[in-house]
Amino acid sequence: MRSPRLSVPSFPAAPSSRSAVSLAAAGCLLAGLVSCGSPDSGAKPAAEPAAADVKLPGKPVTLNIVDVAGNLQLTQQIFENYKAKNPKLVKNITYTKVPAPELAGKVKTQQDAGRLDIDLVLTGTDGLSAGLEQNLWVDLLGKYSDKLPAVNSLYQPPAVKMQELAKGKGVVVTYYPSGPLIEYNPKAVPNPPKTAQELLAWAKAHPKKLMYARPANSGPGRTWLMGLPYILKDSNPKDPVGGWSKTWTYLKELDKYVEYYPTGTSQTMKELGEGSRDIILTTTGWDINPRVLQQVPKEMKTQSLNGFTWVTDAHYMVVPKGISGEKLGLLADLMKFALTPEQQAITYDKGYFYPGPAVNGVPVTMAPPESQQVLKEFGRPEYEKLIADNPKVPPLESKDMVAAFDKWDKEVGGQKVKKS
Repeated sequence: MRSPRLSVPSFPAAPSSRSAVSLAAAGCLLAGLVSCGSPDSGAKPAAEPAAADVKLPGKPVTLNIVDVAGNLQLTQQIFENYKAKNPKLVKNITYTKVPAPELAGKVKTQQDAGRLDIDLVLTGTDGLSAGLEQNLWVDLLGKYSDKLPAVNSLYQPPAVKMQELAKGKGVVVTYYPSGPLIEYNPKAVPNPPKTAQELLAWAKAHPKKLMYARPANSGPGRTWLMGLPYILKDSNPKDPVGGWSKTWTYLKELDKYVEYYPTGTSQTMKELGEGSRDIILTTTGWDINPRVLQQVPKEMKTQSLNGFTWVTDAHYMVVPKGISGEKLGLLADLMKFALTPEQQAITYDKGYFYPGPAVNGVPVTMAPPESQQVLKEFGRPEYEKLIADNPKVPPLESKDMVAAFDKWDKEVGGQKVKKS
């Protein structure tokens, strides 16, 4: 699932790497967090520095950044810009990628040993939630709010909702409305479905021609799972166990016409491109970026279904406990820099987290020329109106998401999952 190539080759491509780990840490939660590092290890909890010690370093230091979300494709240039602007503060920045399910265990092990060598983590809701469960992250917007900007006054309203999921222990750095959307081959599907019932009827009439990836392993898969209750007007879209009766009935019926579910979104893109599938489930970023990278033909189209609600997504900056006061002071300054409009404009990138900026007042005209050209050629003019005109909701809380994944695996498609 990591096949899309980055503009910076040493890091994972954004759509695939994000979805490859998309809430995979939920597996840790589902398993009682045993594999992620136990909170009952008996070690002394890692400490947070005293507020008086949080200040800029007296000499240049090296920052160690770990990415579990493919976020560096969007933000690495921002960090390099900060380093270039502040040579008296930053000597070097190292970048490491780690699978999201391994993040909490890695951090906890280092904290227990008193040898923390991770300064900043870039994560999606998966790694964020696993760390919150074990109290691994510094209380950035609680204990140290005076060191950071009033982020909610900077963010777009949906990004404010995503920020709430961090409970003050992370800072949203990128945001996008996500999906769910259908992506289709217009040659094979000249009249695409416009409603959920039309999609079901199409799948019945064209067995094995519709595909989506296992929700626990796929951003578009989980977005489809969380977005369908809104489309079907289920009784409680936030309660997958007690409020999704229409959704589960629909997914079980749809399953009859799905050949198999891959464990990665890239496989759905591959099969759409090859012509073995005619409709797949996608998001704005998974639509744009694979076409930029020529993994999916440029002429593929997308559409929302009637009753559509965006299920939003975000990436976060979090700091592990055990950090020194000077490192935390530097990171707070870096975060402020990363949230300026000029730096946020870089996150338009090649469209994978489209649009990308979390803060207000960052039009695409501020993006780098290369990003503007890419979006001009591969973007969807209709997305602007679709984003403006439809409601947006944050994803499920981690425990509810785990419950939704578990129920899907047991009752819908778990027997037809194939590793990709």
